[in-house]
Amino acid sequence: MAYDRNNVFARILRGELPCGKVYEDEHVLAFRDINPQAPTHVVVIPKGEYVSVDDFSENASAAELAAFTRAIGRIAHQEGVAEGGYRILANHGASAHQDVPHFHLHLFGGRDLGPMLRRARD
Repeated sequence: MAYDRNNVFARILRGELPCGKVYEDEHVLAFRDINPQAPTHVVVIPKGEYVSVDDFSENASAAELAAFTRAIGRIAHQEGVAEGGYRILANHGASAHQDVPHFHLHLFGGRDLGPMLRRARD
């Protein structure tokens, strides 16, 4: 899948759409999800044009990879969820319901998040 420069996160990065920014550095932008699923629900994106976690892990520079990983912990501490616990989730592809074709992860916290996945019903 080719990178779509008109996806919503690319538009946020260009300043064309607003966001509730909570963190930013040279390589990473993080903002509040517009449809939060937990009291803390932050979307973390690299500033580079990466479609998926596969694309990011294969093609990002060492500096981008390190900045992204460090940002997760910094945001969790900043948001006050590091001590009590939080979940990070990255969807990859259609079967995982990746809605935006720009690599991103969700950081959830602020309440008991329950089991990791719903069990399929037989």
